[in-house]
Amino acid sequence: MQSLDRALSVLTAAAGQDGVSLTELAQSLDIPTATTHRILTTLQKRGFLRFDEEQQDWTIGIEAYRTGVAYLKRTNLSDAGRPVMRRLMEETGETANLAVPDADEVVFIGQVETGNPIRAFFPPGSRTPMHASGIGKAILAVLSQERRVMLMTGVGLRGFTDQTHVTPGTLFDDLAQTAARGWSFDRNERHDGMSCIGAAIFDERGEPCAGISISGPSSRFTDARLPEFGQAVVQAAGRITHLIAGRAPAIPDAADGAVP
Repeated sequence: MQSLDRALSVLTAAAGQDGVSLTELAQSLDIPTATTHRILTTLQKRGFLRFDEEQQDWTIGIEAYRTGVAYLKRTNLSDAGRPVMRRLMEETGETANLAVPDADEVVFIGQVETGNPIRAFFPPGSRTPMHASGIGKAILAVLSQERRVMLMTGVGLRGFTDQTHVTPGTLFDDLAQTAARGWSFDRNERHDGMSCIGAAIFDERGEPCAGISISGPSSRFTDARLPEFGQAVVQAAGRITHLIAGRAPAIPDAADGAVP
């Protein structure tokens, strides 16, 4: 089993870099160079790694890609998200939602309802504009400024309540706070008396492909609970990103406990 564990460590380490030498792998994994070389050549023979003669380094091979594709065929966003949403609902006591972007809107594709008598409900297929949605704002916050402007240009910032962001200035200020801490906060922006906290889910290119959120009565989203709720949502988004073989881009350190 030690040999298998070492081989998987070598494969994982090589997969995480664009190219790595035998010496670098052996040193970083603390495996003897001769042993590392035997593992590398075995993985090369099976097509999981390839050796670049010109660069003298090792990179991922086609069989590793095929294995990953087989996993992705069996794991879609809804399947991966369901148990994570249930856990998030149990941790926070609030309804958990899963949605995907579609132009300037998000479309809800899943929900796990809380047992609390007063709760939010977004049936699958329902839509809401990004600027008035916890998940929508979480996705907008990780896009470039150019893409945000492109999405918002022409559609306008429709107001739903007196708390909805209806000007680019206030919306972009909110998105800057969202990007800094890693989670969005919507208090009464889509529906009076309802709040939502969301975080983005990323695909294999590091681009936002979906989002997860919790939603419920604003009276339960107190300032004291926001950091706890936000962290739970961020962790849930990270778990789903991992399960769908995505990767989160590097982000600045969040300001703990920041509240808009």
